[in-house]
Amino acid sequence: MPFTENNAMNTPNTSDSPNSGWERKTLENLVFATLKEQRAKRRWGIFFKLVTLLYFLFLLVMLAGWRADNEPAGDTRHTALINLQGVIDAQGEVTAERINSALKSAFENRNTAGIILRINSPGGSPVQSGMIYDEIHRQRALHPDIPLYAVVEDICASGAYFVAAAANGIYVNQSSLVGSIGVLIDSFGFTGAMEKLGVERRLMTAGESKGFLDPFSPMKEEDKAYVETLLAEIHQQFIGAVRAGRGERLKETPEMFSGLVWSGAKSVELGLSDALGTTDSVAREVIKAEKIVDFSVKENLAERFAKRLGADAATGFGQSLKQQMTEAQKSLN
Repeated sequence: MPFTENNAMNTPNTSDSPNSGWERKTLENLVFATLKEQRAKRRWGIFFKLVTLLYFLFLLVMLAGWRADNEPAGDTRHTALINLQGVIDAQGEVTAERINSALKSAFENRNTAGIILRINSPGGSPVQSGMIYDEIHRQRALHPDIPLYAVVEDICASGAYFVAAAANGIYVNQSSLVGSIGVLIDSFGFTGAMEKLGVERRLMTAGESKGFLDPFSPMKEEDKAYVETLLAEIHQQFIGAVRAGRGERLKETPEMFSGLVWSGAKSVELGLSDALGTTDSVAREVIKAEKIVDFSVKENLAERFAKRLGADAATGFGQSLKQQMTEAQKSLN
């Protein structure tokens, strides 16, 4: 039948039917859902790629730090440098493990002409200091042709001087602080504040002296006498190490082992150190190997992060405790 205008007008318009509207809406929803899913996949893909990239960057930084710390470039005759900077503590940055590892690497390097132990430390653990002292003597006995000199910057006191006494020689700045040949145990007494706050200490021990250093209990005279005897014993070990290390250079005075510190210039007069000098001057004029190679073992990135996390947690706990104590005092007043 021929197509006419009347036929066209009588043809049903499918686009306006209810069924066609439902189908179009379903199709649109399906398309939008597909696009949304594709976008989500792309975002997750980018996220995992970034995580992978950051992981590999972290490994590269760790590897670079490890190589820099433990594989110094010592291909020519040089002075090996080991830094002892900060408090000597088994849980700190300056530990016997790190210093002794650096000492071993420096002494065993075939191009090491001499070693400088650069010290800027107020001291710390007598045990860690003693371990470093012993290792210096052990390495010097194994490598008698390689001298080790201590070079003091701002301070070399207490356990740090214990370590320095093992060196072939000690060089200082005229204004350095040197000495503090003594031993201490520091604590605090909290009994008065506990009484004011109405806090009862309940300490149970097996052994009558087990809690003799408890800061929340009154100190007994016999406990105090025992601690003083213990400190005197460790002090004598310290004095013996200084005498053995310094030998006839030491000009002993009644105050020398009292725990006092002296200026670098005065320490030379007393024989606690040998002469004025710096890292560069000792390398150049004493060891006669001007090139300096750092053998110090440093913390890697992971160790720094873990320590920082622990410090933040401790700070938060301290602030919380301080706030609680302040509120308790306010309530009493």
